[in-house]
Amino acid sequence: MAEYQAPVADILFTLEAVAGLEAIAALPGYGEATPDTVQAVLEEAGKFAGEVLAPLNAIGDRAGCRYANGTVSTPEGFAAAYRRFAEGGWNAIAFDPEYGGQGMPWALTSALQEIWNSANMALALCPLLTQGAIEALQLCGTADQKRTYLPRMIAGTWTGSMNLTEPQAGTDLGSIRSRAEPAGDGTYRLKGQKIFITYGEHDFAENIVHFVLARLPDAPAGSKGISLFIVPKYLPKADGSLGPRNDLRCVSIEHKLGINASPTCVMAYGDNEGAKAFIVGEPHRGLEYMFIMMNNARLAVGIQGLSIAERAYQRAAAYARSRVQGVPADGAKGAPILHHPDVRRNLLTMRALTEAMRCLVLYAAGALDRAKQHPDKTERMKNQALTDLLIPIVKAWCTDQGVRVASLGIQVHGGLGFIEQTGAAQHYRDARIAPIYEGTNGIQAIDLMGRKLLRDEGRAMKALIHDLSATVSQIGPESELSAVRPILEAAINLLETNTSQVLLMGKRDLSEALAVATPFLALCGVVIAGALLVRSALLARTISGESGFAAAKIATARFFMTNIMPEALAQSGMVGGGGASTLAFPLDAF
Repeated sequence: MAEYQAPVADILFTLEAVAGLEAIAALPGYGEATPDTVQAVLEEAGKFAGEVLAPLNAIGDRAGCRYANGTVSTPEGFAAAYRRFAEGGWNAIAFDPEYGGQGMPWALTSALQEIWNSANMALALCPLLTQGAIEALQLCGTADQKRTYLPRMIAGTWTGSMNLTEPQAGTDLGSIRSRAEPAGDGTYRLKGQKIFITYGEHDFAENIVHFVLARLPDAPAGSKGISLFIVPKYLPKADGSLGPRNDLRCVSIEHKLGINASPTCVMAYGDNEGAKAFIVGEPHRGLEYMFIMMNNARLAVGIQGLSIAERAYQRAAAYARSRVQGVPADGAKGAPILHHPDVRRNLLTMRALTEAMRCLVLYAAGALDRAKQHPDKTERMKNQALTDLLIPIVKAWCTDQGVRVASLGIQVHGGLGFIEQTGAAQHYRDARIAPIYEGTNGIQAIDLMGRKLLRDEGRAMKALIHDLSATVSQIGPESELSAVRPILEAAINLLETNTSQVLLMGKRDLSEALAVATPFLALCGVVIAGALLVRSALLARTISGESGFAAAKIATARFFMTNIMPEALAQSGMVGGGGASTLAFPLDAF
């Protein structure tokens, strides 16, 4: 078996059944995203991922990155693979053709991000950060900044990084100390230190464009006093060619649990006269602009949870098909462990969660495309509200399930799963960062509760619940999924009831609402993803015909409903009654 095989058929099916590929292709600017074209792109991406990126995954994990005298060397083969990625146009898929992009939908880009991260999550982190930087610059940059940076970043010859965190400023970005002084010529001189900067230094590209949060001398205190700056490693000349080295350097790289082939850098700006910096947008609005990058990255990190789950499932299923151990209950001597009911349950849990994550991710990406491109303003606003609601759920639920699936992958391997050479352990180690970076999952839950649910008094959530309820009504008495209709209906009702509860709770006592934000997000994830999985299964016969693929889709949805969806009842109980006991525990007893 190949190291990794992109699940092209399942991705294409989910794009059609859940994201609404046909309707997306009808949006202005997306006419080339026909099913045939999308299938061809996915198949070519699968080949590149399987043949070029995936074989480097374990190599990179073992070798890690090397730091010496301010420079970072990535593992052997990584820089060449990245250059092939950029030369193949893979970095340009979603972006404006005016600057060299291909103008394809974000739903397709999200599907490709799954493939890249399944094949090699550490390498795929570099274009992930660059894409977020491109998105921010497209929306907030000046015409000159766009002309200078976008063509090269979209081509992948320059990469981007996101510089938020400082030793004293993690989640609390209001405590940032980096400073930017006006230089008198329209530029600034920036000084400060940033930590946890993914691909802050590397050997992939000729230039690195750092997007850095810092304070101006007249900045008000707190998060409202932060501005955003472009700080390139090499200063561009007027014609776009590289000029002198800027006053910045990589001080060190971190030694981590996973993603070892991805350099996580400590960056120092302005050891001498100060790094030359160019302000993005208006002063003191930097955090607002950076959130464009962060939202892009949060969707992408949610996709990483899906990606690692797919990779872990493929490895575990291959092992279970070949490993012979004991005599299963059906008495089949010499049969592989796949015949053991508990192994089958573990594998089905991995598979069902992975397919449900894919539904959730591509549903959100489809909403994002409609928010960007739908010709009707009301539809754009409705889909933007849906996208905003879904992003913290995608980020947190998918990354939590990615860790869960990777852990089950180790379990299927048994003792050999705990041994590094099988590869199962790397997936678990790599997966563990995803619930932490780009805003911890606890922060995602707070964001969902405070900025999304309470701020609009639940309107976007109620609209989503109404949409999910339509799936229930589509399950007729003759449907192959008729037996699970009451389970889905009950789960959606729980989500509706708990949404009303937390809205009241938030008005009465915000602390109590925030204390149950995490189980509420988990409830949202399992119900929404499960409903979308059922929706896709209902369309399986229509799209795929009387095939084994359709039968497997229906069986997977049934398994999810009977083995995973019952978790919603426990989460609902925590939402309804867990907050008071959390807050009642005395702080001095910890």
